[in-house]
Amino acid sequence: MSWDCGLKYMFSVSPVLQPGSMCFLHDKEDLSRLEMVQRLAKDGCRFLQNHSKGPERTSEPQCDEAVRVCLRERGHDVLVLQRISSEQPALSASARGGGREEARYRRYVVVSGTPEKILEHLLNDLTLDDDQGTTQGKESDTLLDDFLLTYPVFMSTSDLCQALLGHYCTKRQRGKEDRKEALERKQKVLHLVSQWMALCRDFLRDDEHVKLFMKTLYHYVLDDLYEHPSLEKDVRELQKLYQLHRRHTVEDYSPQRKSKALFHQLSLKENGLQSRGTQRETKEVLCHVYITMDSFLSMRTQAGVVAQELLQAVAERMDVPLAELVLVAVTYNGGRLLLQPQDRVFSDSLRPVGRLHVCRKDLGEVLNPFTDNSELQQRTARMLSLNTWDVAVALTNFDWTIFDSIHEQELVYFTFSRHSSSSHTVALELLLQRCNEVQLWVMTEVLLCPTLCNRVQLIKKFIKIAAHCKAQRNLNCLFAIIMGLNTAAVSRLSQTWEKIPGKFKKLFSELETITDPSLNHKAYRDSFKKMKAPKIPFPPLLLKDITFIHEGNKTFHDNLVNFEKLHMLADTVRLIRQCQKDHMGNGITQKSSSEVRAYIDYLHIIDNQQTLFELSHRLEPRA
Repeated sequence: MSWDCGLKYMFSVSPVLQPGSMCFLHDKEDLSRLEMVQRLAKDGCRFLQNHSKGPERTSEPQCDEAVRVCLRERGHDVLVLQRISSEQPALSASARGGGREEARYRRYVVVSGTPEKILEHLLNDLTLDDDQGTTQGKESDTLLDDFLLTYPVFMSTSDLCQALLGHYCTKRQRGKEDRKEALERKQKVLHLVSQWMALCRDFLRDDEHVKLFMKTLYHYVLDDLYEHPSLEKDVRELQKLYQLHRRHTVEDYSPQRKSKALFHQLSLKENGLQSRGTQRETKEVLCHVYITMDSFLSMRTQAGVVAQELLQAVAERMDVPLAELVLVAVTYNGGRLLLQPQDRVFSDSLRPVGRLHVCRKDLGEVLNPFTDNSELQQRTARMLSLNTWDVAVALTNFDWTIFDSIHEQELVYFTFSRHSSSSHTVALELLLQRCNEVQLWVMTEVLLCPTLCNRVQLIKKFIKIAAHCKAQRNLNCLFAIIMGLNTAAVSRLSQTWEKIPGKFKKLFSELETITDPSLNHKAYRDSFKKMKAPKIPFPPLLLKDITFIHEGNKTFHDNLVNFEKLHMLADTVRLIRQCQKDHMGNGITQKSSSEVRAYIDYLHIIDNQQTLFELSHRLEPRA
């Protein structure tokens, strides 16, 4: 029978199976390419020809972008797909039940749909290699990655767990399904779970829904081992991913013994599912300890730090006897809490118990501000004695430690659910905080330098440090230093800037160009694109791009998830992954001076803008 490509076809599902479900397709290749259509046809669908004559077929091939498939259930759209040309051929059309040979180069991507139907299409679209049990095809991998990175936007982790269990255990609902198809369905679900755990395990490790899901899924896989022995490698993969330990082999699961409870055959290794407290204590945080009412020391420390350890670090940095100091937390309602030596400084949410102040025991007040001229001279001399390359290395290593721990999903949580999911954005917020601190540190160092000649040397030093940061592919610190020198309190020091040599002004101008926001930060984007990975981007600009995508596109269209928007989001957040490793999987590794590192790890910062302006006018009074 010949088919006219201009005609439209539809199928109507048997009322017994699913009343009112139909789908419109444009040509026969669509029928052969959609595994979902094949399954419905096998379950009793009736394929009908629409006899209304359509437009005549032209000699030019139909544009892929114009071919969209819409699945309707009970009179409502539930999934919209768009046909694309696959870069890598999938299974041949004959292997899928007929159709012309060129159909194997056609694939379908999700445009919009309900969460359940998007997941169903994702599983159907996976193609398993018969030998390895892995998926093939760039489009399938991209769709899977897009879904796993952005699913928190439209469904909870609990809902995803329930949906995956449903797809794994749907043989009683599907009716006709041979053993090979059932095995393939289970392997696809297990592959998705494997990819999910590998991508998001740090986020999911403490989720009680995920713990229960993994134990339940493991139970089901063990249950299926007798009927499908090839699932043995999937069992090992589950054990590897979530450190599950099995005490029995495939032979132990005869039909007579399969009815016994299998949860007793599981145990969680202690190093696999660490307690939340253990993980929290090993996390690094930036701790602000105020030494005056408007200035603080920024200290990198463990989240499990106690008051005694903080006081020891402050005493060494300020050259004050430890016995004279106490640590006071000013709570958010204005109360004052005297912390005992072994009191924890950070709460369970990795937030300090209050604003931390170091006070003298005898006075009960914060330390005196830096007003002593000899102390300021000593401070400036120490900064000027440091090698600029070593300072840039220490700054880059500090930033890299934070950046390398950022997960792509942190940007999604930060944009869509910032207030409710702060525990999922700790590393990202830390890097944003660090950028702000370096900017304030540059201002503080310059404005606390009392003499003109030393101030000139200090600005020259910061310009060189910014250039070194660019050479080390750390654009986060480059932006922070340039912005610090460009703030009104520093840039108004005309007498100081007049003394800066011409070559340093030229270098500063070149670096300043990279931070130019015109043409949507074109200079930054061009410069960053030329840099090889690993590299550290400027996080606020990355968040700006994501916010533009979020606010410029609706998340839902007619109650369907706008997956085209999520694809754009996933493409943007994948930049984090691309920047963290080079093609060999290596990150940024540089040796830094212990002396410089000790200085950079404990930055003294004034965060009061009024105080900074007062210092600026004290150095160069207004004419």
